[in-house]
Amino acid sequence: MKTEKFKVIQFIRELLIIIDKQMDNFPKKDIELKNRIRMNSYDLLEIVYEANSTQDIELKKVLLHKAIAKVKIIDFLLNLSYDKQIINEKKYYKFGNKMDDITKYISGWINSLNKK
Repeated sequence: MKTEKFKVIQFIRELLIIIDKQMDNFPKKDIELKNRIRMNSYDLLEIVYEANSTQDIELKKVLLHKAIAKVKIIDFLLNLSYDKQIINEKKYYKFGNKMDDITKYISGWINSLNKK
């Protein structure tokens, strides 16, 4: 796996890899839930790349807040998967820890922009 210099993107890439590996046993009736988790995760990666590439500080802040909202959506979908007993507690915590790392780095990024 390629290592990113940009830590939050590295965490998102790791989350995507975990999602691909750990969600093989989704029942067919809940495949839409799996697809939403996957697509929102890719959307999160895209938003963070966009925030990293823009020079407009205000746009960057908007994108980062949007990224945090995406993390919360993914968390909700994963929680729903756990409640439906599609993923077990161990997997749920593994996802949660990765998303906590992502949220911390994005929040720190926002805080650094607010100090400028």
